[in-house]
Amino acid sequence: MKKAHAKPKTVREVDNDDILPEYDFSKGRRNKYAARYAEGTNVVLLDPDVAKDFPDSNAVNEALRALSAIIRRRPKSRRTA
Repeated sequence: MKKAHAKPKTVREVDNDDILPEYDFSKGRRNKYAARYAEGTNVVLLDPDVAKDFPDSNAVNEALRALSAIIRRRPKSRRTA
């Protein structure tokens, strides 16, 4: 089944200073990462000395889960100021 051809979009006029001819946005996509953002992806930047110990995000997640389990098992201490 073939799709019906859509009407060509009209191009708005722009100043020559705005867009250079070598810029080609014809295959561009709007909101390329919108779905991932909507899922609640968090981006965390690691310092270089820490990042060298973790080859990928799975390694970071494993380490954080292990640390989280240790923290949850520790009894809560009452600190006084």
